[in-house]
This record gives sequence, structure tokens and C-alpha cells, in this order.
Amino acid sequence: MTLTADSLNALVADAVRGLPFPCIELDDHSALTRLSVDEGQLRPGRLISGPSQFQLADTALWYAAFGAIGSFDPMVVTSEMSIRFLRPAQGSVLWARAVIDQCGRRNVVGTIRLWVDDRPDALVSVAQGTYVRPRS
Repeated sequence: MTLTADSLNALVADAVRGLPFPCIELDDHSALTRLSVDEGQLRPGRLISGPSQFQLADTALWYAAFGAIGSFDPMVVTSEMSIRFLRPAQGSVLWARAVIDQCGRRNVVGTIRLWVDDRPDALVSVAQGTYVRPRS
């Protein structure tokens, strides 16, 4: 079975209850996801919170790791993640695209770019992370 965004969403829904970030696009080297922002994710000045950005970045790389591996394994877990906030994030939809930089036997490394609404040329943050695959 080829993993698609729809099939991944169904697998994730069974494994993780209430994850609010659908996988929009998935291939063997990237994934796109989004967050429809609500009041709980806003800080003063109506800025999308750093933790919300971080969680979306982490989830985007999780999805991209499955695309790179070619299968869903909920035990593929974050080993390391860092984020750099570039500008205030104001908008109603936060987007994250993760691109795989390297996929090895044990580690999947990627870069994630985040933007709001329809402004992918105006990044609000950039993250890098590593996911570790469970031992066979």
C-alpha cells in the first residue's frame, strides 16, 4: 500500500486521539500540514504562540518521516527539534511544510518552514529536527 495523505490521516486518527493537524500533502520527501488557529493558540497582539508553531513543525516532520520510510509506525519519535522564530505570526491558518534532508536506517532528519495564511514567501519560523526509528 502506498502511503497517501488520506491513508496517513486515517492511521493517525486510530493511533493519536484529537490531533488537530491534518496531513494535506505527502510524498516520499515532504509533508504539508496546517493549523486552523483558534483563540487558545494566540498570545497578546493576536500572535500565534511559539508552542503552537513548535507542535505543528514537529507534526509536519513526523508525517514527512512516514512518507520517507514508506509506512506508518507510531513509535517513530522525536529525537531532537529546534525552532527559530523569524517574524510575528499573525493570521488564521498556520502552515508547515517539512522536507526530508536525510533518511537513514535509524534517523530521519528534516527542515520545516512555517507561514501564515497564503504567504509562503513570508516565513514566520523555521525548524529542524530528527526522528528516530525503532530498532527492528
